[in-house]
Amino acid sequence: MSLHAQLTPEAQKRLAEQQRNSTISSILIAVLSVLLVGVILLRYFLPTVEIFRPEIVTRMDGSKDDPPIERPELTRAVKRNPSAPSNLPTKVVTALTRSIISIPTPEINAPDPSTDFGIGGDGFGVGNGPGEGEGKPFEGIPISHRARCSKADRLDRLANNGGNEQCEEAVMKSLRWLKQTQNADGSWCSNKKVAMTGFAVLAFLGHCETPNSEEFGDAVTRALVYLVNVSMKNGGKMADDFNDNHWCYDHSIATYALAEAATFCMILDIHLPKLQEATKASGDWILEHQHTSGAWDYKYDMSGKRGGDTSIALWHIQALKACKHTGLWEENAFRGSIRNALDYIKSKQASHGGVGYATATAHGDVGFTMTGGGMLAFQMWDKSHDSLVRKGAKYIRKNAKLDYNSADADLYRHYYHAQAMMNRGGDDWAEYNKLFRDQLLNNQNADGSWKNVGGGTKVNAVAPQYQGGSDLANHYRTCLATFMLEVYYRFLPATGQK
Repeated sequence: MSLHAQLTPEAQKRLAEQQRNSTISSILIAVLSVLLVGVILLRYFLPTVEIFRPEIVTRMDGSKDDPPIERPELTRAVKRNPSAPSNLPTKVVTALTRSIISIPTPEINAPDPSTDFGIGGDGFGVGNGPGEGEGKPFEGIPISHRARCSKADRLDRLANNGGNEQCEEAVMKSLRWLKQTQNADGSWCSNKKVAMTGFAVLAFLGHCETPNSEEFGDAVTRALVYLVNVSMKNGGKMADDFNDNHWCYDHSIATYALAEAATFCMILDIHLPKLQEATKASGDWILEHQHTSGAWDYKYDMSGKRGGDTSIALWHIQALKACKHTGLWEENAFRGSIRNALDYIKSKQASHGGVGYATATAHGDVGFTMTGGGMLAFQMWDKSHDSLVRKGAKYIRKNAKLDYNSADADLYRHYYHAQAMMNRGGDDWAEYNKLFRDQLLNNQNADGSWKNVGGGTKVNAVAPQYQGGSDLANHYRTCLATFMLEVYYRFLPATGQK
């Protein structure tokens, strides 16, 4: 006889609930176990990702005082190798990464390309050369600027247009001399600093040495900061002394330099604070202070009897062309001013083709010194086929002389002659190139500057301030000689455009 305990309905219900809870708990434990095993396997098989955090070391150079110059933030978009350290007292930041980056004043957010942008021989950043990266970084730059920016293209144009490697070497030596002689505030020389700084900037830009430049970027940036500060502090006017009759030269030369720089900086995405504002203000001053004659005159006299002269007018014509390239003005902003200026220049050409200084006659014993300048003015403003240009070229071929060590060493007139005849091309250029190239190459000093002109005699020129041993004379003639040797790639033959 067996005894069987019978569960009550209530007990059976509680037992069923316990069994159900036990089953759910078992399932949850199994799922969590699988997830835990998965996490362990994931950590085991995936590589460890380490985040590299470079140690930043800040140090000061040996100088105690910073230079009295504003330090704008310069924004650049493309990486480059580190610039050579500046001679100025600077705060230097180095990162202990694969390479040490020295950032001189003014501070730079990101470094930039060298003068040999992108890939490829003479293709402005495209092609099959040994460079890095692809793309077309020169597309937005006016075509007449582009030949400056590729080393391969520069050498090609030198070879094709009667130059040689010695021309390029001479230019590089002169640019290094300019870098070494720059003042602490970014200017050059002890007087006429604004004009002489403008000349230096134009010499650097003529070789495509912008604030991006590996070797010269710091010098260019400091010079531009100096000029921008002068312009902004004086309502667009630029000069050392506004009581000087000749400050119109300072202003026009410096405006020319600022405008050229503004074009490059906009295209290459370099932000230099107030550069565009200063360029616009200084260019507007030129447009608003033209003499009724069509020229520009001392102290920007707008209605006096003298009416200006071709020498003053030519710097303003060049400056306005550079301003036009910036795109800061409407297209027709220059039309009336340039039409009047070119009419003035043409009124100073004699029947034989020579262009005079203030009249259509020779300026004393020095002759028609502005002939090349008159030609260049027309070429720059798309009038290369004007009769003034043809007649001027004939006059230069017949009358031009250049002997560096004699009285026939007027570098100022030949600064214009070289550009105008290069634009002409053909036999006009071939003959002129024979006249000037070796005269310059054979008279450069070992330090990169050019020796005094004239061989001890006074040069046949109007106020040859480039003659003598002063710092201004040394700087002035070195810049003029540099401009002339850059002509092989600074201008494109027959385009007449700058």
